[in-house]
Amino acid sequence: MNGRWVAGNRFTLLENGEGFFPRVFECIAAAEHEVLLETFILFEDKVGLALQKVLLTAARRGVRIDITIDGYGSPDLSPAYILALTQAGVRVHVFDPSPRLWGYRTNLFRRMHRKIVVVDGKRAFVGGINYSADHLADFGPAAKQDYAVEVEGPLVAEVHQFVRAQLLLGQQPPGSRLAQLLTRQPAPPAAPASAPLPAAGPSDAIFVTRDNVEHQSDIERHYRIAIRGARRRIIIANAYFFPGYRLLRQLRKAARRGVDVRLVLQGEPDMPIVKIAAGLLYHHLLAAGVKIYEYHDRPLHGKVALTDDEWSTVGSSNLDPLSLSLNLEANIIIKDRAFNQHLGEHLEQLMQNSCTQIHARDVAETGLWVSLRSFLVFHLLRRYPAWFGWLPAHTPRLTLAEKLLGQTDVEVNISHVNEGRVS
Repeated sequence: MNGRWVAGNRFTLLENGEGFFPRVFECIAAAEHEVLLETFILFEDKVGLALQKVLLTAARRGVRIDITIDGYGSPDLSPAYILALTQAGVRVHVFDPSPRLWGYRTNLFRRMHRKIVVVDGKRAFVGGINYSADHLADFGPAAKQDYAVEVEGPLVAEVHQFVRAQLLLGQQPPGSRLAQLLTRQPAPPAAPASAPLPAAGPSDAIFVTRDNVEHQSDIERHYRIAIRGARRRIIIANAYFFPGYRLLRQLRKAARRGVDVRLVLQGEPDMPIVKIAAGLLYHHLLAAGVKIYEYHDRPLHGKVALTDDEWSTVGSSNLDPLSLSLNLEANIIIKDRAFNQHLGEHLEQLMQNSCTQIHARDVAETGLWVSLRSFLVFHLLRRYPAWFGWLPAHTPRLTLAEKLLGQTDVEVNISHVNEGRVS
């Protein structure tokens, strides 16, 4: 698995756009040298325009800025929006900018799903929040419930090196020696090493990513290790829940040995198929003693979890086939009692005040169809990581933005990087 435990960090939990956007924008506004930003979704709404404004201000005072967006998740930015950034010196990269076919997006798989910001190599943000107005409460009933963390301390250097290495990878000719090295070792230093960052807090942590080469199952493995070692409690709040067979089996085993296992899942999903897929697993999970809570206040978009009193994770990875077998993802794994307690208190309040607990009587089903469906789901969960792995991974390449925007004077790079609208 990639990543290593790094001591001396401090983490601040940021909830929804109200907690995330002001803090990120404040840090970008105070940047002195560099801003690196990756996101799956960037919309040209009030949030996207606010981000553009703060990036333009920083770029015009000499801050070096690279942003990477996903070609599937962010397909509709106007030429004017991009041109304003590039003319100010911002380098805009697009992951997998595939052309549309009869008006439909064709870049369905291998998405760049990470959400990362690094400012001056000293402060980072990692989580599941995109740059769109639907992460704000005033968006209405469809506003999303989501989380990110602000990172201070030595782990920021790991995040910084990783993002810079991904930018470098995207600029290499396919098959080049450096591209092969970066593909096999996805987080080498992309610049001369600077002085180690001082300790900022008591937390040990790992920055862990998922790619389609060397680290195809690292995030899932960290989940399984934590679940297997849990002795008292497991709480997982995840938007898109249809995990692989091994993770599902570990959850059932934990519940059967007396661990308080609770899942917080979507009750008001942004896509109906999400609830249908998770619902196929309810019978098996409840039968083993797993408790299931459906969140109903708004669509749940979070990807957080905790076990016992120390282990927690916050990141971009759902527990579904896309995140576990196809997408490029990034999570932070945290060992810290105070952070675990804070996240746990928040999730407890969520379950008590905004969720409906699902009981066995709510999904009581019998008959031949249920047995057949269970058999099919069981084998799908066992096999889908291998099936999805057959889908092609992308080859690193760079394309001038003029091919997308039809502008010959645009100096914006479109980065079609190595791997590769669930968000």
